[in-house]
Amino acid sequence: MKDLHSDFYETLPLWHDFTLLSDPAQFASVPDDWVVGVADIVDSTTQIAQGRYKTVNMVGAAVISTMINALENKPFPYVFGGDGAGFAVPPSAVDIAAGALATLRRWAEEEFEMPLRAALVPVAELRKAGKDLRVARYAPSSGVDYAMFSGGGLAWAEAQMKSGHYSVEPAAPNAQPNLTGLSCRWSNSPAQHGQIVSVVVQPTAQATERDFADLAQSVVTMAAELDRSGHPVPENGPPMTWPPPDVGLDAHVSRAGGNLFAQKLKLLGQNLLIALLFLTGKRLGQFEPGHYRRMVSQNADYRKFDDGLKMTLDCDPATLDRLQRMLDEARGRGKIRYGLHVQDEAMMTCFVPSAMRDDHVHFVDGASGGYAKAAEAMRR
Repeated sequence: MKDLHSDFYETLPLWHDFTLLSDPAQFASVPDDWVVGVADIVDSTTQIAQGRYKTVNMVGAAVISTMINALENKPFPYVFGGDGAGFAVPPSAVDIAAGALATLRRWAEEEFEMPLRAALVPVAELRKAGKDLRVARYAPSSGVDYAMFSGGGLAWAEAQMKSGHYSVEPAAPNAQPNLTGLSCRWSNSPAQHGQIVSVVVQPTAQATERDFADLAQSVVTMAAELDRSGHPVPENGPPMTWPPPDVGLDAHVSRAGGNLFAQKLKLLGQNLLIALLFLTGKRLGQFEPGHYRRMVSQNADYRKFDDGLKMTLDCDPATLDRLQRMLDEARGRGKIRYGLHVQDEAMMTCFVPSAMRDDHVHFVDGASGGYAKAAEAMRR
């Protein structure tokens, strides 16, 4: 049977002004026959306490890269959450999503001893529960766009997953996901104006949609007053060093069941060439290092609507104080829950289908706990 809504997401308009996405009118309802996919790391708090937050981020981003590869780059809405991810697919892609998530669960456990849970939840079911799933497309550059979510449906699906419902079981042992393009070769970006602030804000049951939209508009407007709207990645991209940090992590991700040491040596050679190109600024074929670095910064996903508002900001002390006072006041009125986590650096996890094109995506988080720590503070 023909999938009548398979091109729903592709037909949505692209928004280029992030502040406009505070308005619920910019979001469109996902069709009833679509399915929400969610995945996150079990007890990520302990993993972070053990100093494994880069690995946590990598496994969270692997959910998205696996799905992009499985769907052969067909556009679909997804969002990165630090220790996990969420997405939505049409009915024609449900079996593909189930296979990808099953494989990823097995791989995360075997490769990193990091248990991952995953679920596929019908959109019709979350609507029966009184929630909605609406999306919008935000394009930070001409090269990429990211999905924004609202309506409470994604958060409901995550809660169902954590309760053991709609679970996708792990694949058989030694299953290998297709993670082509997933990497973490950049060094962290130190704060330039104070500290890197990870903020997570969610509406309460007492808040109307308008209440939260007004609050989000105020927060986004305040952030827009920061230098480069608080963008935590330098205009010419993050620092690059050799040997690259976490090259062992990259080797785990890219070895596809092969020899870990051999893959690490291969990556060290590749990254030496890349580092020399960036150092000299010389072109190699169609690869132009200066342009690529600028696009890395432009494409960075450092702010999003995800049934709430999440941002990773390079924030000065005075603005941070104003932001906290604004959020405290809204929390005092019972309108929001929020958490902040402050650190010295931002880090990035990347999905690069081709270095010759501008459609590479870069997920930004705080380097010492980021969104996961902010969410933990919110729960407390």
